[in-house]
Amino acid sequence: MARLLTYNVHRCVGVDRRLDIDRIVAVIAEHQPDIVCLQELDVGRARTGFIDQACAIAEGLAMSFHFHPAMRVEAELYGDAILTHRPEQLVRSGPLPTVRGIPGLEPRGALWVVVDIDGVPVNILNTHLGLVPREQRLQAEALAGPDWLGHPDCAGPTILTGDFNATSLTRPYQTLVRRLPDAQRTLGLKPSIKTFPSSFPAIRIDHCFVSPDITVRAMSAPFSPLARMASDHLPLIMDFDVDPDATRRPAS
Repeated sequence: MARLLTYNVHRCVGVDRRLDIDRIVAVIAEHQPDIVCLQELDVGRARTGFIDQACAIAEGLAMSFHFHPAMRVEAELYGDAILTHRPEQLVRSGPLPTVRGIPGLEPRGALWVVVDIDGVPVNILNTHLGLVPREQRLQAEALAGPDWLGHPDCAGPTILTGDFNATSLTRPYQTLVRRLPDAQRTLGLKPSIKTFPSSFPAIRIDHCFVSPDITVRAMSAPFSPLARMASDHLPLIMDFDVDPDATRRPAS
């Protein structure tokens, strides 16, 4: 069995407004995940002391990592990362579409890494969608399309995860769940596990979508005092098995 943890770390600034990377590392390390998907990381930004947060967290967990800067402001970067202690290989990182004419929208992107889980390559895709419904629809359609989930190389065991800023009642969610089942739904969890806001989680916007050759065993959202303070999201944890006979078959 393997464990994936997805976590919007809010640039390592907690609900107490304190910047603390070590606190984020402690929240993650307690649960000993094999794969960590992070959103809202600062790399070299003045507002967070010019620290490479992706590198610092990976070093704290003794993991390798790949970071995708969804946003660049000169030398300052902001984006998402995939970390693991398993053998891995970067397949793709890149931007997602946006809409023009709406001030204040942040660029968004996705990251695709293949991780070896007990000899079986598993596609891990991490993303953080925008806040505007029209923008989210375009981004979900792109993720379901030929560059990402619909790519011929994205066959066999696949997990899409991250902060989608969209509940299960929205069109972006429906676009993605038509491509890959929702991990929580495969377990029939009632009530569903919610992760936002961390102090009183009432909304389900962090998701895991899984292919049929991934068997979800358990899901949880740690609610410790540390997790409730470290970020405005709780981490979402998924324990899963991979079909040992699964291979990266050509897409149908």
